[in-house]
Amino acid sequence: MGGISALLGTLALVGFLLFLGGAGLAVVAASQGRPARGGVLLAVAGLVIGLLFSVVSQGLIIVEPTQVAVIINTLSGGVEEPRRGGTHIIVPVVQRVAVTYPITQQEYSAISGEGARANSDEAIVARTSDGQTVLIDVTVIFQVDAAFAKDIYLDWNENYSGGFIQPTTRSIVREVISKYTAEQIYGEARETMGDDIKETLNTRFAEENFILTDLLVRDISFSEGFTEAIEQKVVAEQNLQRARTDAQRAATEAEGRANAAIAAANGEAQSIEIRAQAEAEALRLVSEQIAANPSLIQYLYVQNLSDNVELVLLPSNSPFLFDLASLADPNSGFIAPDAQPESTPTPGS
Repeated sequence: MGGISALLGTLALVGFLLFLGGAGLAVVAASQGRPARGGVLLAVAGLVIGLLFSVVSQGLIIVEPTQVAVIINTLSGGVEEPRRGGTHIIVPVVQRVAVTYPITQQEYSAISGEGARANSDEAIVARTSDGQTVLIDVTVIFQVDAAFAKDIYLDWNENYSGGFIQPTTRSIVREVISKYTAEQIYGEARETMGDDIKETLNTRFAEENFILTDLLVRDISFSEGFTEAIEQKVVAEQNLQRARTDAQRAATEAEGRANAAIAAANGEAQSIEIRAQAEAEALRLVSEQIAANPSLIQYLYVQNLSDNVELVLLPSNSPFLFDLASLADPNSGFIAPDAQPESTPTPGS
């Protein structure tokens, strides 16, 4: 907008110079008794051109697409509807551009060690609900609501950043921080705290016709003593958790060994029971065979004698293995050692 206005102003200046030049030529010509018509025409043309471009330069405004212009009426003192991006015509002297607001995203930061930035203040010092002091770095990204540029002008003129954005952001951050303990902010509640700040700021900004685009919690610093205490607590909790894990592992291993011992004992008991059942069954079968054939044990004994044994002497009252009465029985199939076989008579004897 400034470039075109400057061009129109230059053309207006050229017109006024032509007017002065034409007037000078007319005076010179008249003083010499020559016709002054040419000088007069040049002066008139220059005057018309100067006035025309002067009026146009003051009545023509061009608003960039990233801006919104607030127009005021100098006669009534009222604020007219804002002009969006494009070319607009106003009545010179009666109307004028009061302020032009950017409608692109703007940034306000409260950060540590970067106070030299034009749009930054020092980090916000806040106090938690348990009395701990924290230092918080935040960045607010916002926009002017172009539809309400008139209201913003009436409320804040051009000082909306220093008059509203900065103090409101710092106040709300402190207010939200005071609802949390330092330990909560240090831990998992940090994200929740950021959401609370953003929600509160969004409501407050909307009331003043600003659009909150985003809130960035860049860093939170705690006192050195609190940080050391938290770190010691974290280490203690880690050691406790490690001890619990070791205890659980030892208990699991002990339980496994106990279960293995029980299983081994059960297996051994079952094995003994099976062997006992087998031996009992074997004895039962032997008993049945001995009961059915009492001489079987004597036979087995004789079978197991060494091959070079020819004579065995036993007392007649032996209580052990042999039934001598049955051995003496001629029907038993056994022959006494001193018994002589009867001779078979020969024919004719």
